[in-house]
Amino acid sequence: MLKTICAAISILCLLLSCKKPERTTYRYVPSNPVTPNTNPVVLPDTGGVKTFLALGDSYTIGQSVAVRDRFPVQTVSLLNSLNILFSQPEIIAQTGWTTGHLLSAIGSTPPSKPRYDIVSLLIGVNNQYQRRTQDEYSQQFTTLLEIAIRYAGNNKRRVFVLSIPDYSVTPFASNSNTVQIAAEIDAFNAINRQIALQYNVNYLDITGYTRMAATDPSLVANDGLHPSGIEYAVWARHLVPAIRAVLQ
Repeated sequence: MLKTICAAISILCLLLSCKKPERTTYRYVPSNPVTPNTNPVVLPDTGGVKTFLALGDSYTIGQSVAVRDRFPVQTVSLLNSLNILFSQPEIIAQTGWTTGHLLSAIGSTPPSKPRYDIVSLLIGVNNQYQRRTQDEYSQQFTTLLEIAIRYAGNNKRRVFVLSIPDYSVTPFASNSNTVQIAAEIDAFNAINRQIALQYNVNYLDITGYTRMAATDPSLVANDGLHPSGIEYAVWARHLVPAIRAVLQ
């Protein structure tokens, strides 16, 4: 009998050790509410709760920070604390994505709803980093913005474009040509700003805030590259009054 039990335990351990690792998904859609540091009211997704779609790359998915520290999550949490009730944001973003990657992801796995109350778009740093052309960025960003407007129910006032952060001030770029990186980030931001103004959507310039990391290391995550939750909180605090204005 003892031998039988030991054999069963050995087989079970072998099966557990062979378990396949989880795959990285294209989007983050949390099934459970999260509790931010500020302890706001976070409600489940019901018919009367507003929705937020966030499109982007590592800055939107919040590479190297906790889920509660991602800027869309902090934004929704602050809105909920003001009794402007939102479900948890639907995030379609991944580290390393260019505009082309985001377009492909939306095409293959579209957002789960046909319409959202608020849509944000922050994309382009990997176009710069991967040496993609500015012409390509302009064309693909325009297409992405048109998609964002469509998912906002064609209400342009409910679409928010965020400028690209400047990673030249981070430890990651310390051995690179930081002057060139900053200049190229400015060039890509000039493109997305012009397109945002052309389409008459909201534009939030957060690049200057990210450059404060040059003298404030608390604004950089532990990976030495991406923003920290403290930096993302700055973005959220600037988004909230703008979102309140368009909803009212």
